[in-house]
Amino acid sequence: MRHRKRHGKLGRTSSHRKAMLRNMVTSLLDHEAIETTDTKAKEVRRLAERMITLGKRGTLHARRQCLSIIRDRAIAAKVFNELADRYRQREGGYTRVLKIGNRAGDAAPLSLVELVDKAPAHPSED
Repeated sequence: MRHRKRHGKLGRTSSHRKAMLRNMVTSLLDHEAIETTDTKAKEVRRLAERMITLGKRGTLHARRQCLSIIRDRAIAAKVFNELADRYRQREGGYTRVLKIGNRAGDAAPLSLVELVDKAPAHPSED
């Protein structure tokens, strides 16, 4: 029986998996889009949705829970200020996963994970 086995192992030890997902969620919330494999994308989506929900809650306990996953205080502040306001009216589904093809080296299926209502891109200064 697969009771209480919601997450994939991703071929890593638990500490490596936890660190990798923390880094990926932090990058997703910072850049608002990341490219990764399908299975990792589905795992990252779960954590990212949870972080935005904590941001909408806005309590001190929620902030501490968020900081236990996102170790960068600037990104956590972005979640509680900018992203919480942006998704205030949305009941859930803050991220989308788009399949973008296969990786050239090992043909692993790749996906783009992005926030639904991304902020407009800043004009680059080239």
